[in-house]
Amino acid sequence: MFNPGLIDMIMRLRGRGISDNAVLRAMELVDRRHFVAKKHWDAAYDEQALPISCGQTLSSPLTVALMSQTLELTPEHKVLEIGTGSGYHTAVLSNIAKRVYSVERYKQLIAEAEQSFAQVNLTNHVIRHGDGRYGWKGQAPFDCIIVGCAVKKEPTQLLEQLDKGGVLLAVIDDKLLRFRKKQTAISSETLFPLSLPMLEAGKSKSL
Repeated sequence: MFNPGLIDMIMRLRGRGISDNAVLRAMELVDRRHFVAKKHWDAAYDEQALPISCGQTLSSPLTVALMSQTLELTPEHKVLEIGTGSGYHTAVLSNIAKRVYSVERYKQLIAEAEQSFAQVNLTNHVIRHGDGRYGWKGQAPFDCIIVGCAVKKEPTQLLEQLDKGGVLLAVIDDKLLRFRKKQTAISSETLFPLSLPMLEAGKSKSL
């Protein structure tokens, strides 16, 4: 069904430099409105972050698109996502990659994300309730790792879970960094300014 708001969002992303057709197609297939509360439906396609449960936020469409494009995903990739949140970015990644493993500290967000995944027929994902700082060692190595919150320093434990040739994205000091694993060495490059909420330690027991 033709959705003018969604189409306008995709065209706006193209105008802002998003050129990866796989990313644009994934964001066209995954209706952002399914991942926000009904009271925010009018703003679902706007270029802004939106509040979700547990005091968290859903990143703006441009942030999701930029990080997805920078990750250089292919259909063969196995991805680790730190911070499921609403599940929107998980769904976008899952429409490009082979499989997405996601770690979320809030059980409530996991339950709500799974409800949203059912609406968009998403099946190639697995979510774990845990502390994102430690990744998912039992499923390592990963081709790509994306940290959906800012961190204070180089995420050493996550980098250890990268496969050779793998890429990790993380925001440090309000800048997006891309790390690459080359044999035993890790290289990094600072890409562009980007602000994200700080990664919280531990996993929530009450929510």
